[in-house]
Amino acid sequence: MDDAVRLMVSDAYDETVSEALSHDQSVLTAHKEGVVAAAMLYSAMTGIEDEEAKRCIVALGLKPDRVRE
Repeated sequence: MDDAVRLMVSDAYDETVSEALSHDQSVLTAHKEGVVAAAMLYSAMTGIEDEEAKRCIVALGLKPDRVRE
C-alpha cells in the first residue's frame, strides 16, 4: 500500500472513529466501525475482496486517538 492510499484509509478510519465516539460508542465499537469503513474504501479503490481488504487494514495497526501511544 503506497503512502497516499495509506493516508486516505487512515483518514477514513479516523473520521469514522471520531463520529462513533461522538455518539457515545465504546472505543472498541468505534475501532471496529473504523476498520470496516477503511476496509470498504480500500476494497473500492483496489478491487480486492472485502475480507482481504479488512486484513490489510488491521495489519496497519490503526487505533483510536484515545488509545494511541
